[in-house]
Amino acid sequence: MTVQGAIETLRYPANSLVIVTGLPGAGKTTLLRRLYGMDGTESVPFTAGRVTVIDSQQSRARWTGRLRWAPKPVGTGVVFATHVWRIRRGLSVGGPVIAHNRGCGPRVLRAFAWLARRHRAELHLLLLDAPPDVALAGQYARGRVVATTTFTRHRRHWHALLGQVRAGDPNPAKGAHVLDRAGADRLTRIAFGDRQGLALSDG
Repeated sequence: MTVQGAIETLRYPANSLVIVTGLPGAGKTTLLRRLYGMDGTESVPFTAGRVTVIDSQQSRARWTGRLRWAPKPVGTGVVFATHVWRIRRGLSVGGPVIAHNRGCGPRVLRAFAWLARRHRAELHLLLLDAPPDVALAGQYARGRVVATTTFTRHRRHWHALLGQVRAGDPNPAKGAHVLDRAGADRLTRIAFGDRQGLALSDG
C-alpha cells in the first residue's frame, strides 16, 4: 500500500519491529531524525518513551576511528553486526523498535522476521520510495557515496521488494507501507498501540 494524501500518523501494534528501508540516500535517516528529534551525534540507540530508535549511523559512529586497521569489508561487517545486535537487544528488552536498514535483500528481511518472531514481535516494513537519481543525490549531499556495484545491487533488491509489496505481498513482514518523498514529508508521527494489525489516523 502507498501512503498518500494528508496522512500524518502511522500506527503499529505495540509489539512491532518497524524496519525503515529504501535505497541508500532515500532519506531514511533524515526521516527518523525529524520524527524523533535526533541530532546525528548519537552513537547508541535513541529512546523516545517506550520506543527504541536504531539508525545504522549510530553503529557507524560507535566504531569511527577504531577500525582503521581493518579492510573496508571487515569494517562494514562489524558495523552491520553491531546494528543487528542492537536491534535484537532492543527487542529483548521489550517495547517497539523502529530501525533504519538500507539492505532490503530477501535474506536480510528474513533474518529480521526471524528476530521479530523470536521476541514475539511483528515485523513491519516502511519503504521510502525515492527514484535512483534522487537517492544518488542524497548520497552526495551527505558526503557518503556507495560503490556503483553496491548501488546496483541495492536497486535490484529494492525494485523486487517494491514490486512485491505493491502487488499486495509484504512477506516476510506482517505488513508493509510505501511512502514517496512527498508522503514522507507529510508524516509527522509514528505511533505504537495495542491494536492488532496496522491502522492509519490523521494524527
